[in-house]
Amino acid sequence: MPEKVVIVGAGPVGSLAALYAAIQGFHVDIYELRADVRQPGTTLLYSTKSINLALSERGINSLRQTGLANLAHAVLDETFPMHGRMIHLDKQGEYVRTPQLYDARGKSLLAMDRAGLNKTLLDHLESMPNVRFFFNYKLISADFKKNLAWFERHSKPDDPARGTEIEVKFDLLIGADGAHSAVRYHLMKFVPMGYQQEYIDKLWCQFLIPPGPTGDFRLPPNYLHIWPQDESMFIALPNLDKSFTATLFHTRAGFDELDTSGKVIEYFQQKFPGVVPNLITPEDLRKQYTENEHLPLISIKCSPYHFGSSGVIVGDAAHAMVPFYGQGMNAGLEDIRVLFEFLRKHPHDRSRALKEYSEQRTPDAHTINDLALRNYYEMATDVKKPLYLLRKWLEEKLDLYLPSAGWATQYSRVTFSNMRYSEVQGRAHRQASILNNVVGFAFVTFIGSGLWFAGSGGVQRAKMGVMRSICLFAQGAQKLVQG
Repeated sequence: MPEKVVIVGAGPVGSLAALYAAIQGFHVDIYELRADVRQPGTTLLYSTKSINLALSERGINSLRQTGLANLAHAVLDETFPMHGRMIHLDKQGEYVRTPQLYDARGKSLLAMDRAGLNKTLLDHLESMPNVRFFFNYKLISADFKKNLAWFERHSKPDDPARGTEIEVKFDLLIGADGAHSAVRYHLMKFVPMGYQQEYIDKLWCQFLIPPGPTGDFRLPPNYLHIWPQDESMFIALPNLDKSFTATLFHTRAGFDELDTSGKVIEYFQQKFPGVVPNLITPEDLRKQYTENEHLPLISIKCSPYHFGSSGVIVGDAAHAMVPFYGQGMNAGLEDIRVLFEFLRKHPHDRSRALKEYSEQRTPDAHTINDLALRNYYEMATDVKKPLYLLRKWLEEKLDLYLPSAGWATQYSRVTFSNMRYSEVQGRAHRQASILNNVVGFAFVTFIGSGLWFAGSGGVQRAKMGVMRSICLFAQGAQKLVQG
């Protein structure tokens, strides 16, 4: 008789876990606190609680590794490619838009609606005979030694009355129930789990930029648009209906000041050029700012992720992160691929599989958690700085013209590869050590060339000379980079 896997949480990560488990032959029950996202009236509530997704290689690969030939195709059909960032700035009173490509080789992020991804996964699960759904069920307790869980059934998600209680037996319980995970809470009673939680000094508020009067995009569509202002930032991601989902990030004190003063329109006009009234009318901006919640951003690290052979947490339940690297959902989907690789590796020793999963995944999750926190400053501040642009240019040129050195930007490795996050960070540190010497060497070469003041032609020749110097230096450091 097939073993029973109970999954708590029917979001994208939990749904993908259910797919992997069902394909592997388990009997799968999915319990979800909320109603089915596919039902009318559920989508709006669901989608307003999440920033739009930027799907990248890790997430796509995890979809492909299910073995379902049409799954990745169905998901990708609902995405919109973003080739890079479009930076919006006011330079000496002039509104300037500057593109910055994500990858030297032209790879793109894919913008998509979180609810759309969830619906596609649930639709695939619906056709599987060994999968059952239980919506509006709240986990109230779990015993990972007796392999029992207790749920309350509610008629609607926000019903305050005590629901009908049921007892559920399981062989493996997977917690994919988000940052405020009930599974993690009960798992902590059985394993000495290290736990760190931080609410960063940023809130976010979502806005909708509608299509233009002709029904087309109001901005160049193939970009993640960023208005960087250090302590605040406004971003916009394209949607298939030619609207943009936009988000304001600001400090708590900044939101408090806007709430008190009411000068939201004036703030946007001062900080985010071109938004009002070109993209959002003053009236609509004020309405959306007032009606849409100002939500916190949480960062969570914990370890280990499992207990014995009976329980494990994945996705935000294990490692909630801030959204500034666009990896939260991608990391969660990758969790599922990695978890089931270990389960297939040790089919008769699930305790060992879960232990190896925790040991491998914890350092990787902690790494991307830290990178996501730091990447806010890249998006909101560094993208405006000449030194950042020079460094980006150097790394991309080395990637293109010296591929044998294995050189790539940290961003490219995180976003467009399946290399472990901890390994990405290790390589980035080695490259940074090399690049610091390269930049110093190149700068001396540039000054010593006598072409610093030689006009545009001289500058171009000097730039070419510097590039030759960089290539020679990097060739010598090739073994160090590949490490």
